[in-house]
Amino acid sequence: MKFTADFHIHSPFSRATSKALTPENLDYWARIKGLKVIGIGDFTHVRWLIELQNKLEPAEQGLFKLKKEFQKPHFLSNSEDPRFMLTTEISSIYKKDGKVRKVHNIIFAPDFKTVEKIRQSLLRLNCNIDSDGRPIIGLDSRDLLEICLEASKDIFFVPAHIWTPWFSVLGSKSGFNSIEECFGDLSGHIYALETGLSSDPAMNWMCDFLDRFLLISNSDAHSPSKLAREANIFDCDVSYNEIINVMKNPNSKKFLGTIEFFPQEGKYHYDGHRKCDICWDPVSTLKNKGICPKCKRKVTVGVMNRVAELSDRQDLSKRKNRFPFYSAIPLREILSEIYGVGVQSKKIEQEYFNCLRKIGPELDILLWTPLDQIKEAGMTTLVEAIRRMRAREVIVEEGFDGEFGRIKLFKPSENVTAVDDESLFADTVLSGGKQLSRRDILDFDLLEYRKLKDK
Repeated sequence: MKFTADFHIHSPFSRATSKALTPENLDYWARIKGLKVIGIGDFTHVRWLIELQNKLEPAEQGLFKLKKEFQKPHFLSNSEDPRFMLTTEISSIYKKDGKVRKVHNIIFAPDFKTVEKIRQSLLRLNCNIDSDGRPIIGLDSRDLLEICLEASKDIFFVPAHIWTPWFSVLGSKSGFNSIEECFGDLSGHIYALETGLSSDPAMNWMCDFLDRFLLISNSDAHSPSKLAREANIFDCDVSYNEIINVMKNPNSKKFLGTIEFFPQEGKYHYDGHRKCDICWDPVSTLKNKGICPKCKRKVTVGVMNRVAELSDRQDLSKRKNRFPFYSAIPLREILSEIYGVGVQSKKIEQEYFNCLRKIGPELDILLWTPLDQIKEAGMTTLVEAIRRMRAREVIVEEGFDGEFGRIKLFKPSENVTAVDDESLFADTVLSGGKQLSRRDILDFDLLEYRKLKDK
């Protein structure tokens, strides 16, 4: 069975998350997005755990579904009940090799019994796991992995958003230079890595020390509408063990790839200072010795720079298991550009649900629905927008230092309006933006970067 899955999300008990992150709303939005399996998030938090046990019921092995009495009405006639998987993210902050490390990890558990074992082990170590849905603990990531393995041989442990500067295993501010440096003798139990919003698989292919790992992508959603902004594509039976086995053995051909943000939209893609409005590519950062010209402080080194620093290959074709990936712009953002109003406006909400009713779930519209079918729904402007997105004919403005980037599909001179006119794009020249190739991923000179780095 072919389906999409988003494993890394949060609950309303995590800091800076929406109170709308209830099981009811997650079930509803999974249908809207076209997800079959979602992580339930934050399983270490006692109040969230109680709510899950009250509202979910067992489905296939290791998976759960929302009880009928809690399901919200929806308008997608072919929607299947989404499945929930027990997952959580834990933040480990600790000192190792003379440096403070801040690493986020995602844990997958096969059942509530395993979840309780992990909880009790952390409580015995005086870890404060109930103050925040994503708890902060002073435990080495290697030791956290050991606790999880002791709870069940069936757990799955994935370093989260591995390049993010502040909180990740390879981040520029507090990370390591390899997975082995972090997890030591237990590194063999790490099978997959989460690329994060600011990188995509092709960027990770630059590093051959990552070749043995499956690259997965998830939304890290802090509100229900952010589900599936990144996701994974499977073709296998829907059960916990089967999904985990596929991620452990990607050569089975049951893992079909990932759905990605354009990484330039991620808020840590490039280097810079948000307050000083300084945004640099890695070469510019080296030329300026990493010092902001306005405030004279060090800039925040982003994901692209860190990938380049650790990279050891230029020919990406040498990377084995180069699974397909599909770069997508959230449908609301596309509609916002077409109509020229804010993403959160009532107009965009109305048009967003209008698209869903006419065509189907969001992921289908963005990636798989034939353009002719979208056109038949009377949405010519949207057809051209999606065609450009699928062809990667986009204009990029890179994110940096906590500021999300911008991905545009039309340049101002095109005077796009939301008039579904057959002739609107008849004589249109392509947007003229940076056309992003899946292999030509760098818009700076990597050789120049390496020469400067070696000085």
